[in-house]
Amino acid sequence: MILSIDTCLGASAIAILDADRVLATRAEPMTRGHQERIGILARETAAEAGVAFADLSRIAVTVGPGSFTGLRVGLAFAKGLATALSIPCVGVNTLESLAFGTKGFAVALIDARMSQVYIQAFVDGAAVMAPDALGLGEAAARLVELHPGGPTTLIGSGAPLLADVLKGATILTPAAPDPVAIARLAAKRPAPVHAPRPLYLRAPYATLPAA
Repeated sequence: MILSIDTCLGASAIAILDADRVLATRAEPMTRGHQERIGILARETAAEAGVAFADLSRIAVTVGPGSFTGLRVGLAFAKGLATALSIPCVGVNTLESLAFGTKGFAVALIDARMSQVYIQAFVDGAAVMAPDALGLGEAAARLVELHPGGPTTLIGSGAPLLADVLKGATILTPAAPDPVAIARLAAKRPAPVHAPRPLYLRAPYATLPAA
C-alpha cells in the first residue's frame, strides 16, 4: 500500500493506493500554507481509505522542480513519516508526474518566472530529455528539435507560454500533478538506497548578503 504526497506547485495533495486500486485521494489548491495542511490531509485521506499509517509499505513524494519552500515541506513530511514507519520513501520528478499517462509527444512545462520554464519531454511516457530550466526561446527551439510529429500535448502552468510553437498541440494547465500518478510512478521503482533529495534546476533568487 502506497501513500503519495505533493506540495511542489499549486496544491497540497495526497493519494493512497492498494496495488492499482485507488482507496482515497484529496487535494486542496494553495500556493502557501502547505506545511499547515499536509499532515491533516494525510490523516483525513487515511481515515477515508480506512487504513492506518502502519498499513503502508511505501511513501512517494514529488521532489521538484517547483516551489523551493513547497517541495521541502513535502519532502520533510514524507521522509519523517517513512522513517517513523521504517518503510521506503521514493522521490518522483514533478514534470514526469504532470505528463504521466499522456500518449504521443508530451511536454511538461512549469512556469519558472523570469521568462523561464522548467521542461521535460516524453514520447509515450518515455523521457527524451532530462529535466531542465530554459529560457522561453531555448525551450521553443527544444520543442521543435524533439517533436516527432503526431499527437502533441503541452501540460503544466508553462504550457500557455509556448502554445504557439507547435500548432495544434493540446494545452492542459493543471495546478499540480495528480497524486495518483505520483503513486503509480513510485510503485514501479525499486526501493531507493538513499532518501530522496530536492531536484533544483536553478539556484534560488534569495542570496545571503556579502560578509
